[in-house]
Amino acid sequence: MVRTRIAPSPTGSDIHIGNIATALKNWAWAKKNHGKFIIRIEDTDQTRLVAGSEKKILETLERIGLKADESPLVGGPHSPYRQSERLDIYKKYAEELVSKRKAYYCVCTPTRLTKMREEMQLKKQMSRYDRHCLINQEEVIKQIKENKTSFVIRLKIPDEKIELEDLIRGKITFQAKDIDDQVLLKSDGFPTYHLGVVVDDYLMEITHIIRGEEWLPSTPKHVILYKSFNWPLPIFVHLPLLRNPDKSKLSKRKNPVWASYYLDQGIFPEVIVNYLALMGWSHPEGKDIFSLEEYLKVFDIKDIQTSAPVFDPVKLDWMNGEYIRQKSIRQLADQILEFYKKQNINLDEKVVEKTIPLIKERIKKLSDYLPLCKFVFELPTVYEVDLSTKKDLLKKTLEKLDQLVDWSAIKIGEKMMEVVKENTYKTGEYFMTMRVAITGKRISPPLNESMEILGKKECLKRVKMKINSRFPASGDRSLL
Repeated sequence: MVRTRIAPSPTGSDIHIGNIATALKNWAWAKKNHGKFIIRIEDTDQTRLVAGSEKKILETLERIGLKADESPLVGGPHSPYRQSERLDIYKKYAEELVSKRKAYYCVCTPTRLTKMREEMQLKKQMSRYDRHCLINQEEVIKQIKENKTSFVIRLKIPDEKIELEDLIRGKITFQAKDIDDQVLLKSDGFPTYHLGVVVDDYLMEITHIIRGEEWLPSTPKHVILYKSFNWPLPIFVHLPLLRNPDKSKLSKRKNPVWASYYLDQGIFPEVIVNYLALMGWSHPEGKDIFSLEEYLKVFDIKDIQTSAPVFDPVKLDWMNGEYIRQKSIRQLADQILEFYKKQNINLDEKVVEKTIPLIKERIKKLSDYLPLCKFVFELPTVYEVDLSTKKDLLKKTLEKLDQLVDWSAIKIGEKMMEVVKENTYKTGEYFMTMRVAITGKRISPPLNESMEILGKKECLKRVKMKINSRFPASGDRSLL
């Protein structure tokens, strides 16, 4: 059975959008092959843990729709799925390596290690452990038995070439001289990433290690560990890292990187999945937009490209806009209502439904709705244009609109055009004035239709308020 996993570390505010891309590939490959997708929490770096991070990561993965078959939440046959709860397991296997002489104890102090590295740098040598404790292993073991010192366990790198086969990159060879004797078990009893990931992946029967290419330099150490334990190697797949549009590394200095940020902006979970599916992979028919079900049918892990894909929030917004336009009025209204309800903003259901035809072609994400339509629910408090010199125009419009019995968009437009023609106003300037008087903004949904939704009484009230207003443009306190 195909078994894949992701192993996020709870050291940030949430899960990185790049890790979601990796999670998607793991989830899809497992599901396509009727296998299992596992979430394991790697929380061994206790100094960097962020309170609440694990909970947020698991919640975000659920929101995206990448549900695990086994995880800290749902359990499974290989529990526990949190590394901090597996310390006895790592100690057992680290000691096994020492007994096989594949690893050794080290009691070097931080002071000695720092001095050693400084000397190597002066000699322009590669910074690596000098095997002082391996050479003096008998004395080291004696010190440990007498409880005279704390210790770590280091991997003994064999003097040989290390080869591995990557499913999308082919055969990769590493030289032992370029690999350091990595610490496997720290003095506090916690494993390093290298020991923890190999032991857990083996015991959890992971068949495919699908992860970012930043872990490629670590993979020879993992191959050595597998061989040291006489365990079969899994299939390795190292995915290309996401880049910013300028090809720089994806980082929060340039764009938001936490996946929940995009969900909280009103990007649909299915859009995030659709867009991230295209990171390093192309639909065989060249499609940009497709369902998760279709993705599973055509996805093959061997088709992943090694060149770095570009994660562009602008294109993500565009794709979300395409999904919005596929929604029915009722569907979109429900999603907008639910989106704002989560922010403790309760909108009038009937009004929202009426406004959908006006903004459906304009918005790209759910958070775009209220900035466009807030004027429909409450009086503007800020006006983008000073209308203090337009009171004569507003009075003449008020007189015309007051005559209307049929308060429909068509009739409203006809009456306002009468004002334009009778007074030789410039059409663009006139309607910009009326738009600002009604909405407070230069740009808004279609004016006539918006006025129909607001109703005659409300529109006349707003025009009167601007006629009587003593305060120009922004911060018009006459409406407070």
